Amino acid sequence: MLVVLLVIAVVVTLLVAVHWYVWRRLVRDTTAGPGAARRAGTAAVIVLPLFTVGAFTAGRADAPFWLKQTFAWPGYLWLATLLYLTLALVAGEAVRPLLRRALDRRAARRPAAPGVPLATADAVPVSSAGCPAAARPDAPEPPESPESPESGQGATATALAAPAGETPGAADGPGGPAPDAPGAPGTPVPAASPEGGGRPAGGMSRRLFVARVVGGAAAAAAAGTVGYGTYGVLRGPSVKRVTVPLAKLARGAHGYRIAVVSDIHIGPVLGRAHTQRIVDAINATQPDLVAVVGDLVDGSVADLGSAAEPLARLRARDGSFFVTGNHEYFSGADAWVDHVRELGLTPLRNDRVEIGGFDLAGVDDVAGEREGQGPDFARALGDRDRARAAVLLAHQPVVIHEAVRHGVDLQLSGHTHGGQLWPANYLAEMANPTLAGLERYGDTQLYVSRGAGAWGPPVRVGAPSDITVVELASRET
Repeated sequence: MLVVLLVIAVVVTLLVAVHWYVWRRLVRDTTAGPGAARRAGTAAVIVLPLFTVGAFTAGRADAPFWLKQTFAWPGYLWLATLLYLTLALVAGEAVRPLLRRALDRRAARRPAAPGVPLATADAVPVSSAGCPAAARPDAPEPPESPESPESGQGATATALAAPAGETPGAADGPGGPAPDAPGAPGTPVPAASPEGGGRPAGGMSRRLFVARVVGGAAAAAAAGTVGYGTYGVLRGPSVKRVTVPLAKLARGAHGYRIAVVSDIHIGPVLGRAHTQRIVDAINATQPDLVAVVGDLVDGSVADLGSAAEPLARLRARDGSFFVTGNHEYFSGADAWVDHVRELGLTPLRNDRVEIGGFDLAGVDDVAGEREGQGPDFARALGDRDRARAAVLLAHQPVVIHEAVRHGVDLQLSGHTHGGQLWPANYLAEMANPTLAGLERYGDTQLYVSRGAGAWGPPVRVGAPSDITVVELASRET
């Protein structure tokens, strides 16, 4: 319990720190002072994470389904936006000094505009050393007063910086600066032009200008990334085709096609229309068999039963089969197993059937062990004829080593989502033996689908959703 509380404390602290950073860079630094824009930005940074907390809390609590939907869309989308907004702002930290330096060089190359009077009260005094007093290491830096970008008034005139590699006063000869030169002691420096010097065009300070450029670019990048990733999920999964040769596959089963779909994640965000898109895509491939390898739902049968009904229209010569994933055990696994059976799917709960030239087995997800269930490989595979090829449906790739020990030829899995949101793919890769695609473990091959839906944010970046048609190939042909 102490470990759980510690993890929660670390996560909360991290989220608070990230939100503060986003507020500072995107709200405080881009506004000239207190006002409506800063108040609106501050309110958004406070309210949006509350929707995220509400989405996760309502999803696990027995809350009304309409309340789950109310929190889910803004809460989950903000979570994805926060990720890419933070990454973009962090990348912008490298751009800020470069942009300010470029503005400084541009200002230094521009002469004062003709007819601009010398600054008087706001002039920066120049020391006897030939440089502005404010630039001396021992001189305190004058505070930068907040100002309205619309007015451009009350600015402190700044000294024009010398070009790089040139020493102030060096061109005046050994006698020092001329009495009437701008670098002479006590001589005021001309006020900077509004289009150069301390202020870019428009009258705002360079600091504010840079903050707005970087903040605006970060916001645009995050919005574009999340928008495109959401569009990819709502459009539906693409269809991939993979040929897998099996040494023990009977010749008569050569070319047998299994449509593999995982991680559909019907829930408060992805509902009946999402299910129908997936069913239509599967039926269009005309498979011999459909394998639904777990994480079908995020919610109870009472809330989502109608959203799953399009599964009854799946069409395959040898039928559709289902195994549980970890999310079924958050949603009432036994009730969902009964419901998918009513929809015409065949649940394989540590069970096996003979399909033509191979055996098709399925095991419960490892999350079921908390409820006294979980995978039972001996029951599913223990007494079979090992001269026949065996295809195993198992939600999580981590059971591959058990599959190898029990002589499985091909394991079909999901669970990883391919990472779903870059750079989370690096974490998912460390937690799973295979992130996505086909790999071999001894005499057993493992294929991992990226899944057809999304969990949490309905967004995918760098891991597009898919349905895979696995075509079995016999080596006897």
